[in-house]
Amino acid sequence: MPTTPHSPAVRLTEHALAYLHSAALRAAALLGVADHLADGPRTAEELAAATGSDAAHLRRALRLLATREVFREDETGAFHLTPAADPLRSDAPSSLRDAVVMLTDEPFWRPAGQLADTVRRGRTVFEDLFGAPYFGHLERVPEAGAVFDTGMAGLAESENGPIAAAYDFPADGTVVDVGGGRGGLLRQVLLRNPALHGILHDQEPVLRHHTLDTPELTGRWQTHPGDFFAAVPPGADVYLLKRILHDWSDDDCVRILRACRTAMTRPGSRLLAIDAVVPAGNAPHPGKTMDILMMTSLDGRERDEPAFHRLLTAAGLEPSRTLATDSTLSIVEAVVA
Repeated sequence: MPTTPHSPAVRLTEHALAYLHSAALRAAALLGVADHLADGPRTAEELAAATGSDAAHLRRALRLLATREVFREDETGAFHLTPAADPLRSDAPSSLRDAVVMLTDEPFWRPAGQLADTVRRGRTVFEDLFGAPYFGHLERVPEAGAVFDTGMAGLAESENGPIAAAYDFPADGTVVDVGGGRGGLLRQVLLRNPALHGILHDQEPVLRHHTLDTPELTGRWQTHPGDFFAAVPPGADVYLLKRILHDWSDDDCVRILRACRTAMTRPGSRLLAIDAVVPAGNAPHPGKTMDILMMTSLDGRERDEPAFHRLLTAAGLEPSRTLATDSTLSIVEAVVA
């Protein structure tokens, strides 16, 4: 019986080959195709000359991406930027180029191919493939660590403004961004709340690349190197944990949260766990996709609201509310129990 474009057989085959879309997207990001379309459409030949690639092969990769509305090929053979392709420009506001390179890089790509082994064992095979756990590998291979740090900063840039706007921060006081990377979220919080002071807490190599040293924030921030499993700066009004807990097992999350709980000595101190909160049901959700990435490379996971509540309670914290944001992440607020 012949298949139709929307038959189960065709749809299942498309799902099986979906990794080719990721491969084409990575190629376009690495070649900087979107940058060369910023001033208008160009043919595959023109793009190939600009990117140092083969025109025929480049056209085939872009043609596939155009089926997902990432670029558009017109009747003359010229390719155009689309709303979905525009964030691939390196100079785009909230550019996702570095994030795409990170998400399709080998430390995520290879373990995903071994998902069946991960499911059988109940743990990631990352160490079998790379000789160290995920973050240990990033420390041993500086190039991979740089891709991760840059990619995470790019991914976060589109989220930080909506998250900072979604929460009613205190009028004054101190906010600690725990494991805050280059400080993008803390920067947005401080810009929106001009009487707040901020502390960026992370490992020393990460802090060297922070983004807080701007005229608007002069005198209102400091960095604090350290290990969030051991201790975090005490006495703050608000503690931020953005995209931290999803990296770790439940036991490790409780260790991180207990370190924060110990630091929460100020009356009324609050902790904000900022992650995807996975909804029930069969509808698509970015957290369900990211959950597989966490499972294959880190032994982490995305969690539903009851799972967050269990972690917080185990660490001596009391969940108070969950707030949606205009991003894929939500804010789970907790106070000292």
